[in-house]
Amino acid sequence: MVVSSSKTPAHLQAEMADIISQLPAMAHGKLIQQILETVVRMIGREADRLDWKILNYALLDLEQGFQKFYPHRHVRKVTIFGSARTPATQPDYQLASDFAKRAVQKGFMVMTGAGGGIMQAGNEGAGPDCSFGLNIQLPFEQGANPVMDGDEKLINFKYFFTRKLFFLRESDALALFPGGFGTQDEAFESLTLVQTGKASPMPIVLLDHPGGDYWKGWDGYIHDYLLERHLISADDPSLYTITTDLEEAWAAIASFYRVYHSIRYVGERLVIRLNCPLMAGALEQLNTDFADLLSQGKIETTAALPEEKGDETAALPRLVLHFNHRDFGRLHQLIATINQLGIPVPEREHPEHK
Repeated sequence: MVVSSSKTPAHLQAEMADIISQLPAMAHGKLIQQILETVVRMIGREADRLDWKILNYALLDLEQGFQKFYPHRHVRKVTIFGSARTPATQPDYQLASDFAKRAVQKGFMVMTGAGGGIMQAGNEGAGPDCSFGLNIQLPFEQGANPVMDGDEKLINFKYFFTRKLFFLRESDALALFPGGFGTQDEAFESLTLVQTGKASPMPIVLLDHPGGDYWKGWDGYIHDYLLERHLISADDPSLYTITTDLEEAWAAIASFYRVYHSIRYVGERLVIRLNCPLMAGALEQLNTDFADLLSQGKIETTAALPEEKGDETAALPRLVLHFNHRDFGRLHQLIATINQLGIPVPEREHPEHK
């Protein structure tokens, strides 16, 4: 059931009544009901015009994002962040383009902010068929880059926060190139969301051209001012990889999904889905090396849990544990170890299928 925004109040009332009558039979009826109840509560409380405009435009951003990404939900994607000011003559521009070409060869789609510089290089390297452009509407900048302009996979967002939501929600890997305030913001917010478990674990690679020291200097700040002052965990640098080598960058991404597939929570248990079973003795090693991650019990192997009935990954083997919800840097180290303990299978050149 789709409610048109051009309906008159009478038509809208009829369609809403029809939707409400169907809620009990809808697949996600309870969630839809909660959304409607939230809007009804807001109607009954004090709110000014700006409040309603924020809610309206945020919902419109979400609606178009969901619609654009849904047909491509089973293809893994890598987001490229970097400066809009990097000219095509700079080595970082060519590196970003080459990285995006390799992404397509590996079976990934590429997402950028649809602007110039590094973003345009990413879209050029991937080509329009394998590119998404998540543009932000700004009064002082022109529209999308020539690669994405007019493409059906160009999404124009009103708000930065909804745009960032889709970057992280849809990404299976992040690649960051040198940039300014925006790139730094994207780097730190991405790390914060992964570090706090608000985004799923994913490989984050920070790339610079050979001989470049942008991310090396950034990493020095992380260690000298954050790590040394105990403002982050000693394991948090495990969340990212710094490199000037394209092959090393893609090895970090591909190896992340060699055995590990994805995670989800079922109640208080963290379920880690695997692309293949683990070798004999692997479970004992994991329980010995990563006991500090557990709030109780042990890491155990399992098939799909009853709550996962109908899940598209139901056939995959799983690990289940009571994670302490705190040490996400260590969780990344656990994933890296799992990726070394799978039963040998032919190298997966295309780890893109979710």
